[in-house]
Amino acid sequence: MTLPLLLSVPHAGLTVPPEVENLCVLTRKEIIEDGDEGAAEIYLPLENEVSALVTTVVARAIVDMNRAEDDRGKDGVIKTHTCWNVQIYKEFPTGEMVRTLLENFYKPYHASLAQHATHVQCGVDCHTMAAQGPPVGPDTGIERPAICISNADFTCPKEWITALADCFERVFEKEVSINRPFTGGYIVRSHAKELPWIQLELSRAPFFSNEEKSFRMLEALKKWCNKPL
Repeated sequence: MTLPLLLSVPHAGLTVPPEVENLCVLTRKEIIEDGDEGAAEIYLPLENEVSALVTTVVARAIVDMNRAEDDRGKDGVIKTHTCWNVQIYKEFPTGEMVRTLLENFYKPYHASLAQHATHVQCGVDCHTMAAQGPPVGPDTGIERPAICISNADFTCPKEWITALADCFERVFEKEVSINRPFTGGYIVRSHAKELPWIQLELSRAPFFSNEEKSFRMLEALKKWCNKPL
């Protein structure tokens, strides 16, 4: 059975586009650490199990799909520093370069999410998170739960997110928090007018392999979709 879900995987990419390749000073290790390490192995294998899956090849450090288009802060859509407070560019991209990045990567991503919204029941914005909060974040240095799901208190009904938390707890046998440390980012907030959305953060702590995390993720989503709400 195909699950009636739209999975968004915005931070699995590792590519630095040619537009800014000569300006970016990050090592590949730093690019990986700033993104959602393991997300490709955990979520992308689920593509044939759900109605739709949207992802991107571009690295989060270069274009962050989970920020507002006009967010020009340090941790904005086109960042100056990684979440580990590492400088990204020897010289920040010009306005024209920024516009090109947004046109080539950001806008198509969000357009695709909106397009798929017409034939699914819920969107799930899928992430992995550092086991402890990084320097740039809401919980610097604090140990994180195994799983955090969030809905910003409005992007889906309370009953839905409570039921999903129960499914994850049963399948993973790990702590599941709701709206802590994350309350829901730009993707779930901005697309909630099109359909219900939930943000999902899975800790990168090595309590299971990525393959096992992927298997259990699918089992939890199946249980959730089959649960009467």
